[in-house]
Amino acid sequence: MILVEENKAPVVTFQIWYKVGARNEVIGKTGLSHLLEHMMFKGTTLHGKGEFSRIVAKNGGTENAFTGNDYTAYFENFSSDRIDLSLELESDRMQNLLIDPTEFGLEREVVKEERRSRTDDDPYSFLVETLHATAFMVHPYHNPVIGWMDDLNAITRDDAYQHYKKYYQPNNATLVIVGDFQSDVLLAKVTAAFENLPNGTLVKERVPQEPPQIGERRIFVKKEAQLPFIFIGFHTPNFMHPDTYALAVLASILSSGKSSRLYQELVYKQQLALDAGGSYEDLTIDPDLFYFYGTPRPGITTEAVEAALNAEIKRLQTEKVTETELTKVKNQLEAAYLFGTDSNFNRAMQIGRAETVGAGYDYLVSYLSHIRQVTADQIQKVAQTYLINDQKSVGILIPQPGADAPPQSTAKDDSPNKE
Repeated sequence: MILVEENKAPVVTFQIWYKVGARNEVIGKTGLSHLLEHMMFKGTTLHGKGEFSRIVAKNGGTENAFTGNDYTAYFENFSSDRIDLSLELESDRMQNLLIDPTEFGLEREVVKEERRSRTDDDPYSFLVETLHATAFMVHPYHNPVIGWMDDLNAITRDDAYQHYKKYYQPNNATLVIVGDFQSDVLLAKVTAAFENLPNGTLVKERVPQEPPQIGERRIFVKKEAQLPFIFIGFHTPNFMHPDTYALAVLASILSSGKSSRLYQELVYKQQLALDAGGSYEDLTIDPDLFYFYGTPRPGITTEAVEAALNAEIKRLQTEKVTETELTKVKNQLEAAYLFGTDSNFNRAMQIGRAETVGAGYDYLVSYLSHIRQVTADQIQKVAQTYLINDQKSVGILIPQPGADAPPQSTAKDDSPNKE
């Protein structure tokens, strides 16, 4: 449990993070964590279907939830004098969820439709999903958070209930509260609400580790689409490796906003792409991907965009960034981090994610000091070490006739998504 007093406004964010996500699922049961997230709003022994959301709304609050590879999290935003409601509602559904069979069947259909609309019928998201399944052959990051459709068809109410009983336990959760309160007073209330809930028996699970990739992998997807699309992922270490800070700076140099190298070079100067960018995933339990993407302009081939992306990577491997550019990017990272802490909600998100994946609050405290120490030599070294063909997977969308929808965002959706 982490309590952060922030008394500048009479509001509070309550978040509870469970250490369970797609990473804890096996083939045949994928999508279980996300489906259970939906069921958490369908009633307990104390509060009937829909009552959770009605109580929150009646008291002027907002609530939602989200599922990722490594976690499932729930939150409420309230006026600070309503925080007791979060304590009562969340402690209740941690132990007393019903999972009515009829409601389960209905919600499973909702999730299946969500999969159809967000992935199966979206060629760009479909390509990203396929690329991850190609880059990870053994590790459960191979599987989509929403699950494979065949698994969604087969998952039962009992599967969801056993998943709930196994993972939704006080000793498998992190409570983060940020806002206007007195810590000693709130601590006593949290203790009273949760201390009598029995801890579960947590068995350390063996998650298969992804073997080293020893050659480029390349896949092609044919889908109805207006334009082609290219998505490239490199295996890179996560927060546990000291190179993570140099990788974060490198990612910002290449793909942070419209002043980044990729956007400037591919969109503005060469006019090869409508969009170009990427991201580096560091706060994950196991190493994930450093990825790049590009949407060619009409008449431009994916080969031309891929060549331009590779040229920018090569440039970082052979030429050191200037101190001026390095300083600019560090300032951008610091500003983004500090602006993020200005919001109670975003601050709680940072803390909850860091605690859940194992980085801890200390990682956040020392993050900026490590970023400030990154050198041009380190950036060149990590580019040479990790952005190499043997660790690369490439996905290319080949448009088929019949589409009239524009490209969608390529970023992973870990945002609140209860529906």
